[in-house]
Amino acid sequence: MSLNVGGIDRIARIVLGIILVIVGFFVMSGTWGTVVGVVGLIPLATGLSGWCPLYLPFKFSTRK
Repeated sequence: MSLNVGGIDRIARIVLGIILVIVGFFVMSGTWGTVVGVVGLIPLATGLSGWCPLYLPFKFSTRK
């Protein structure tokens, strides 16, 4: 598993993930809030880890 998420991409994913988690779990309520919060965990995790599994089939990388 090699890193394939570059600097600006990582920052954008982390910021977007944090926003979605906060909105989903603390602002919204019910099922949609939970869905938005869980979906926010995906970009947050890929941003923190630096690896995106969806980039693999396309052999794509934003890392230099």
